[in-house]
Amino acid sequence: MNTLKVTFLMLILILLFSYLGFYFGGQNGMIIAFLIAAGMNFFSYWYSDKIVLKMYKAHQITEADHPRYYSIVQNISNVAIVPMPKVYIVPSKAPNAFATGRNAEHAAVAVTEGLLGILDDGELEGVICHEFAHIVNKDMLIGTIAATFAGAIGIIATIARFSAIFYGGGRDNNRGGLFGLLIAAIIAPIVALIIQTAISRKREYKADETGGRFTSKYKELASALGKLNRAPIQMNLDKKPATAHLMIMNPLSGKGFASFFSTHPPVEKRIERLHKLANQTYYQ
Repeated sequence: MNTLKVTFLMLILILLFSYLGFYFGGQNGMIIAFLIAAGMNFFSYWYSDKIVLKMYKAHQITEADHPRYYSIVQNISNVAIVPMPKVYIVPSKAPNAFATGRNAEHAAVAVTEGLLGILDDGELEGVICHEFAHIVNKDMLIGTIAATFAGAIGIIATIARFSAIFYGGGRDNNRGGLFGLLIAAIIAPIVALIIQTAISRKREYKADETGGRFTSKYKELASALGKLNRAPIQMNLDKKPATAHLMIMNPLSGKGFASFFSTHPPVEKRIERLHKLANQTYYQ
């Protein structure tokens, strides 16, 4: 069901881009906006592992450096039938984890020192399973495609705003007037951002579910999420909001209206769903 919802949201994003691109920029404008956004996002996709790991000063480890953590990653790699990813530790007391890399052959799993300090073996296994699920489900590719179309819509919106400022709306008067300009310049990019973050939230639910199937550590993952959510120190993503969607725990999540722009579902809902999945597995 999550896959169907993501496909539907992606289709809306593509249709919104196609409509705006052709309506306000013509076919050439639509192609140019898409190529610019695609170039930016696929560069990030191709080099994501190097960029993100360097950003967080992560250092690669071997089994001798941290036997407990490394062996858990190795075991799950065998269970998930995925090539062994590179294993990293982030020098931060804030408990968090993420996976990156353009595909399973170029993947990396990273956890913080803070996470290793507060989770027991079962909880750590649940978290690592979640990160492997992102690799197996090709979430980096899906996120990049969504970001490309959302970025292209943003470029068209910027062009529409500059057109209104310097040309007084000009040709837009023949293409929807003031209302059409309002849609292109303000409403469309907001809708695109909401859809993009909604896709990210669906992928988090899917990773919880897929990861749990590897070793049936649904309750352990739920326990880990609870600990991470209650931790007195949270990873500071204020200067790195572009990486928020990678983290297993997103401190930027808001409540109320702000939740529309959150890349992660509410922790309480994730924990509730994990307990339901654990019960379903038990009675099967």
